[in-house]
Amino acid sequence: MIWMKMCSETLSNLQTTQHEIQGTIFPAPNFDPVMDAQMLDGALQGIDCNKDMLIDILTQRCNSQRLMIAEAYRNMYGRDLLTDLKETLSHHFKEVMVGLMYPPALYDAHVLWHAMKGVGTDENCLIDVLASRSNGEIFQMKEAYLMQYDSDLLQDIYSETSGHFRDTLMNLGQGSRQEGYADPAMAAQDAMVLWEACQQKSGEHKNMLQMILCNKSYQQLWMVFQEFQNISGQDIVDAILECYDGYFQELLVAIVQCVRDKASYFASRLYNAIHELDFHNKTVIRILIARSEIDLMNIRQQYKERYGKTLFHDIKHFSSGHYERALLAICAGDTEDY
Repeated sequence: MIWMKMCSETLSNLQTTQHEIQGTIFPAPNFDPVMDAQMLDGALQGIDCNKDMLIDILTQRCNSQRLMIAEAYRNMYGRDLLTDLKETLSHHFKEVMVGLMYPPALYDAHVLWHAMKGVGTDENCLIDVLASRSNGEIFQMKEAYLMQYDSDLLQDIYSETSGHFRDTLMNLGQGSRQEGYADPAMAAQDAMVLWEACQQKSGEHKNMLQMILCNKSYQQLWMVFQEFQNISGQDIVDAILECYDGYFQELLVAIVQCVRDKASYFASRLYNAIHELDFHNKTVIRILIARSEIDLMNIRQQYKERYGKTLFHDIKHFSSGHYERALLAICAGDTEDY
């Protein structure tokens, strides 16, 4: 009965949290895609691009509205808005404006492609995206990746990564996590498997650990993590940090943190990108764009609570010019956030 009560409370808490999550970009009222297309055409013409106009329009329309603007732009001028932005703009400001023009699934595909192609692999990008997306988002991402790049996402992950890190990414990339399912009777058993995996550290135990973390529902994992604490006297994150290392460790921790609170996870990722990596632009841009219509307001709140300074403050301190203004516009803050 206690377990059933905990299960019910967990489901209730998750549903409440779901209702409270909030982005920072919403559909613009009195939206006119034709007028916006005309204004963007004017902003992109001439010697000096009107970057302020680009920011005012593209950061104040939701993604579906931006796609409607692109369609109107193509019908009116016979040109592709995305191409014109790429050819006219430069540096990090271009990355922001171009990124805003991708549908969410295609944007995920876009950042994953660039994370794996070229010199080196951006493992942190792979972790951020694959650890945090739902089954539906992963399915759409894989379809977009195939259509855009004529390449299979999982095959590329397999060729660009290795070891148990690769195995876990491949498992996440299947998009086969149970959804809306919780079995209190299995929680203690799953927790024991995780505990043994942390003790034994063998390949077989690592496989069992990642199978549970990648395939069990969030509701189930909430109970598993509590049982793990009861069995071991240790938080699951602390156990993972002690027992494993490298990107495999980072991926496992990311999965646990995303199960618990995605906004908190992304707040910590932004803080690390800004302070520990000397403002890692690609990470900051990727998170702000990808979460702008999902939970960026929650991320901002978590950032301020955890680190004492607002995300606005840190963006202004580490960036400048129109790039800074575009990032701040996506965050959609109030005066006191400055």
